[in-house]
Amino acid sequence: MIDVSIPLPPELKRWADRRVADGAYVDVGDYVRDLMRRDADHAADVARVQTLIDDGFASGIVDAEPEDILRGIIAKIPKQHG
Repeated sequence: MIDVSIPLPPELKRWADRRVADGAYVDVGDYVRDLMRRDADHAADVARVQTLIDDGFASGIVDAEPEDILRGIIAKIPKQHG
């Protein structure tokens, strides 16, 4: 692991120390690593949602009403005899 030194304003240092004192983290480094992991997870979630949005826009716009689309889909489902 590589050591990194990050200067913090006093209020952020107190906050980090308080999180450690509360038992949420082993030390300030543990807290910072957790924040960075959460940030990376959040960025991946945002990218995934953006891809879904882009895919939706790329699929085009349908002029039909949603109810008409659903009726068409249902009409294509084979009727089961039973």
